[in-house]
Amino acid sequence: MPAPRWSARRRADRPRRRRLPAAPERVRARHGLLQVRPAAAARLPRERRRGRHSARRAGRHRGLRGVVTGEVVLVGGGPGDPELLTVAAVRALGAADVVLHDRLAPHADLRVLAPAARLVDVGKRPGHHPLPQRAIEALMVEHALAGARVVRLKGGDPFVFGRGAEEVDACRLAGVPVRVVPGVSSAVAVPAAAGVSVTEREVCRLFTVVSGHAPLSDAECRHLAGLGGTIVVLMGVTNLPSITAGLMRGGLPAATPVAIVERGCTPAQRTLLTDLGRAMWDAAEAGVASPAVVVIGKVAVRAEAAAATASAVGAVAAS
Repeated sequence: MPAPRWSARRRADRPRRRRLPAAPERVRARHGLLQVRPAAAARLPRERRRGRHSARRAGRHRGLRGVVTGEVVLVGGGPGDPELLTVAAVRALGAADVVLHDRLAPHADLRVLAPAARLVDVGKRPGHHPLPQRAIEALMVEHALAGARVVRLKGGDPFVFGRGAEEVDACRLAGVPVRVVPGVSSAVAVPAAAGVSVTEREVCRLFTVVSGHAPLSDAECRHLAGLGGTIVVLMGVTNLPSITAGLMRGGLPAATPVAIVERGCTPAQRTLLTDLGRAMWDAAEAGVASPAVVVIGKVAVRAEAAAATASAVGAVAAS
C-alpha cells in the first residue's frame, strides 16, 4: 500500500484560520491604528488624494472627519539677536499664518521673517500681563482650529522657564498638532556674549539655572550655596536683593563675583561686574533693568577681561 501523500490533502481537511473582527473605528482612532492603506488611498478620487497631500505639505492636517486643522509650532527665538535664530525657526516663521510673539523674542524683523503672517504681541512685562497665559493658549488653539499655521515665538528656549510644556498640553487637549523648535537659551548665550563661560575646567564643573521670578526660600538658598559652581539667575532683577541676601545667609561669601548682563545679545548690551555683598546697591546705582541675566560665581570675573578687551579694540578702531 503506497504511503499517503500529505501534500494532496483536501482543502476541507486543513484547519481554517479564524479572522478576528475589526475593532470599531473609534477604538482604532484612540490607539492610533486608524490609517489609510496605500491600496485604499489609491481608490480615493484624485482630487481628494491631492488635497490630503497638499494639506500635509502646507503644514495643515486633516482630522478623522476630513476637517482641515492647522498646527502650532513653539519656536525658541534665542536671546534677542535675530542672527541667533535657528534655521528651523526661520523656516517656521516663513510659513506662518499667525505669529504670537513675546516681548523678549526677536520681533523687530518679523515683517521680513514672516511676510504673510498676522503678528500678535502677547508679551508680558514685569508686573503687567495684558493677556493672561490661559488666554494666550486659547488664542493659539483658536487660530489653529480655524486652519492657520501658528507660530508661538518665545525668547530663549520654550522649555526653559518659557511655559512651553503648558502650551503643548493645551494644544494636545484641543486635538491640535503641535511641535517644538528649540532655541538658544539666554542662560548660556547671554553670559557668553559678555565673555563669561558658565563652566571652566579647574574652576567650575557645574552650573545651575534659577528662575528669579519669585524669591528663593532659605532652604533653596542653602542648597544652591552648598552645590557650588556657577549660579545663573534669569528674570531676577526685581528679586535681586532677596536672592543675594539669601545666598549669603546660605553660606556664599560676600566677595563672590557677580556679573549682571543687561539686554544681552543686543546692541544695547552692558555688563555690571560686582560681588554678592554689593550687587544690590551697585545694580540700583547703575539703573539695571529687565531683561538681565545674573551670573554668580568665580567665572563671573571673566566679564571684566572681556570688557577691557572690547574697550581696547574700540579705542584702536576709533584711532
